[in-house]
Amino acid sequence: MLQELRVENLLLIERAQLRLGPGLNVLTGETGAGKTVLAHALDLLLGGRARQGIVRPGAAEAYVEGVFDLPDALRARLSAELTERIGAEGDEIVLSRRLGADGRTRAYLNGRSANVADLRDVGGMLLSFYGQHEHRKLTLAGAQLQILDALCGPKQQKRLAACAAAHARTRELRGQLDELGELAAHRERELGLLEFELGEIDELGPDPAEHERLLGARERLRRSDALQAAAAGAAGALAGDSSESPGASELLAQAGATLDGLTGVDPALDRLGERLRAVAIESHELAGELRDYADGALDATTALDVAGAEPTLEGVEARLEALDRVIRKHGGSIESVLQFADTARARYEQLAGAEDALERAEADLAGAREELEARAGELRSARRKAATGFAEGVVEQLRSLAMEEAGFEAVLGESEPGPSGADTVEFMIAPNPGVPAGPLKDIASGGELSRAMLAIMSAASAATPDTTLVFDEVDAGIGGRTANAVGARLRELGDRGQVICITHLPQIASLGTRHFSIVKDTGADPTRASVVELAESDVVAELVRMLGADSDDGAARRHARDLRRAA
Repeated sequence: MLQELRVENLLLIERAQLRLGPGLNVLTGETGAGKTVLAHALDLLLGGRARQGIVRPGAAEAYVEGVFDLPDALRARLSAELTERIGAEGDEIVLSRRLGADGRTRAYLNGRSANVADLRDVGGMLLSFYGQHEHRKLTLAGAQLQILDALCGPKQQKRLAACAAAHARTRELRGQLDELGELAAHRERELGLLEFELGEIDELGPDPAEHERLLGARERLRRSDALQAAAAGAAGALAGDSSESPGASELLAQAGATLDGLTGVDPALDRLGERLRAVAIESHELAGELRDYADGALDATTALDVAGAEPTLEGVEARLEALDRVIRKHGGSIESVLQFADTARARYEQLAGAEDALERAEADLAGAREELEARAGELRSARRKAATGFAEGVVEQLRSLAMEEAGFEAVLGESEPGPSGADTVEFMIAPNPGVPAGPLKDIASGGELSRAMLAIMSAASAATPDTTLVFDEVDAGIGGRTANAVGARLRELGDRGQVICITHLPQIASLGTRHFSIVKDTGADPTRASVVELAESDVVAELVRMLGADSDDGAARRHARDLRRAA
C-alpha cells in the first residue's frame, strides 16, 4: 500500500504531501489543475521517463517520493541481492526520484542510490499504473502475454527464466555452428598455409639460445686468421724458437731443476718447488694446445658450438639467414617464432577437426532446440490453463460494468520459439451479442475500451493482491449508468486493497474513502497548484462543482449528498 506521496517542484505543484490509505482514494480537480502532474509523479516512481520541462520554473530540481508498506509476500519476491543492496528489511520501502532542471535524473531505493531499472522492477511489484491511454498498451501482444503470465502463478517466472536460458543456449550454438560452417569453407586454403609455415619452422628447429651462439661463431670464423696468429705467437713465447732462444716453458723447467737438489730439506721450499714444477708442466701443455689451435683446430671447435650449421663461415651465415627470415615473418625473435608455432598448431588441429566439431555442434544444437521446445511447451500449458479462467473472470467483470452480453477470450497462437516461449496471445472481445469477436484494438469503442481495460485489469489484479492499483481517468468516454457501474467496480477493488483513481465523474468521486482535491492558483507567479485532503463537507462541495452547478445550487447539493449517502 502507498502510505504517502510527496511531490516538490513538479511543474505546477510546488509542494504536496498526500497521506493515502486503504480503500478507494480519489483525486479530483478542474481541467488543467494538475491531476496529470500527480499521475506523472506516480509514473516516475515506476521508473518512467521524465518529461521535458517537468521541473517547476525557477527551481533547480524536482523531487518525488513514495512510502510503501512492504508485506512479506512482496518482500519474498525481491531478489536477495537487491534486498541486501537497498536494505529492504523493515516494514516499509521508499522509492524516490530527483529530476534536475538540466535533464539529469537520479533514482533512490530506501535512500540508497539505485538505477532506473531497479526502480522499475521494485515499483512494478508495489504499484500498477493504468493511465487514460493504457488501453493502447492492452492492444500490444507483449502486454497481453505479460498479463497472462502473471496469472500463471510464481512458477511461471521460473519457467520463463528456463525458457530464456534455453533460447540463449540455442542462439549461442547456432552462432558456433555458423562459425564452423564458415570455417569449413576456407579450411583447405588455411590448412595448406599453416602446414607450409609449420614445416618451415620445424625444419629449422630454432632454439632460443642458438641465435646468440651463431653470432659468436660467425665472429670467430670471420677473424680466424687473427686468432690463429695470436695462438701461434703465444705458443712460440711459451715453447721458444730454439735452444739458443728458450721459451717460458723451458725457463720454468730450468728453475724447477735448481730446487731438485734440496728436496726434503725444508718443507716450505718443497711446496714452492711442487708449484713451480706444476706451472712448468701446465705451460708446456698450454703451448701444445696453442700450437694445435694455430695449426687449424678452429673449425672443429666451431662445429661443436653451432650444431645445425656447417662448421664454416658460409655454413654459419646460411643458418643465420634462414633463422632471420622466419624471425622477420613471425614477430622479431626466436621466442615469437616458437609462440607463433604453438598458435598455428592449435589452429591447425582446430581446422583439421572442423568436420568432427561441425557434427558435434549440429548434435548439440538439435538437443538445445529440443530443450527450448520443451520449455516453451511448459509455458504454453500453463498459459492455456490460465487463459480459460482469465476469460471467465473478465466476462464476469464486464457484466458488472454494464456490458452484460459481452464476450471475451484470450486466444493463444503459435510463433517461432523465443525467450518467452512460442506463443502469441490476442485478447478477443465481442461487445454486443451477435457480433463476431475481434481483437480488442479493432472492436471496442472508446467507452468500451475503458470498461474493457478495467475488467481486464480487475481480473488480472487477482494475481497481485498486494499491489496498489492506480487508474488515471479510466472513466474517459463514459457517463450515466455506466459511470455508476465503473464506480462500483472501483469501490469493490478498493475493498480488497488500495486503489487510487484520478477522475472527473462525480458518480465515481462520491465513492472515495479518501478524497483529495487539486486546486490551481493562477494569481501566483508562476501558477501554483496545491493538493488538499477534503473533509466531508468539502467533499459535498467538490461534488457540486463536478456536477457543473454553482456552490449555492440547493438541488445540486442535495444530489451530491445523495451520492455520498449511496456510497
